[in-house]
Amino acid sequence: MNIPSRYTADIFETLSKGKFICSNSVEDSSSKLYTVIDENFDELYNYFFAIGFILERGDEYFYFSRNEIKATLENKIEQAYRWVDVVDFFMTFDNGFAPGFRFTPADVQQQVKVDASLKDKLEIMKRLTGDGSYGERINNLIDKQLVQPGYAELENELTNQYKVLASYNYIKQLIVSIQIQEETAHEILK
Repeated sequence: MNIPSRYTADIFETLSKGKFICSNSVEDSSSKLYTVIDENFDELYNYFFAIGFILERGDEYFYFSRNEIKATLENKIEQAYRWVDVVDFFMTFDNGFAPGFRFTPADVQQQVKVDASLKDKLEIMKRLTGDGSYGERINNLIDKQLVQPGYAELENELTNQYKVLASYNYIKQLIVSIQIQEETAHEILK
């Protein structure tokens, strides 16, 4: 087994925090880690599995999963609700919001000012954004729900431009996989 030990600590440090390593990261170090994992996936999978972490491969991203007994169904459902709200908000902002998409908080704020539906969605998400002006709440949403978990990165500090990363597909795939049986859907609509 030829494990690239030079990078294992960096890979572990990033992924063990619940973050992603993406192919389209704006950071050179993260892009390098993506390449190392991609070229050595089987060895790294076995290495991390031995210490209780499961290296998972997504569409142009990697992450850790664990067999967690600690995570309750209620916590998982609450997190899924948050993700649905976040994806819905950003898809309402721009239906092209996907990996590679670039935006600024000012773009989002401008759209909130002219789109009543987007404004309503931002109001509903106060539990995620906190109180404050639209600008403050949008910045909180971007930072806490996109940047910190690794779904977007600040690409240009001067223009405050963000880039959506490949890991964003993780959330979208989760939401798409939610299936509501027809009988249940009718009950929900009543």
